[in-house]
Amino acid sequence: MKTGMQVGDSAFVTAQVTPEMFAQFDGEVVHPAYSTVSMVYHMEWAARKIILPYLEDDEEGMGAAVSVKHIAPTTEGSTVTVVATVTNIQNNIIVTKVEARNEEMVIGIGEVKQVILPKKEIQRKIGQSIT
Repeated sequence: MKTGMQVGDSAFVTAQVTPEMFAQFDGEVVHPAYSTVSMVYHMEWAARKIILPYLEDDEEGMGAAVSVKHIAPTTEGSTVTVVATVTNIQNNIIVTKVEARNEEMVIGIGEVKQVILPKKEIQRKIGQSIT
């Protein structure tokens, strides 16, 4: 991992809520509102944006843990902004706090942990042949 990442570094993702992001199971919409699944996706994406500039060519990040509290619903057309902020760096482990907001309030909070590993190690872990 390249040097330079610091506690306090942050990145964000902004998305407009669409029907594809609604809470649903097996294609059936449960609530026409921003799903926890979509929130987790956006939280992981914001956290990933932090590590991207620091990855060496032979490295990749893997999600290691996600903790989320979905606080409030958000409807179609609303804009969701998720901010990830580095809270801890230990060797190859990066921990970020994450916060999701709509135009009016905080709708989710949590933490995302990523591990930076050599691509070859990841390929071994997931059973891919190494080329």
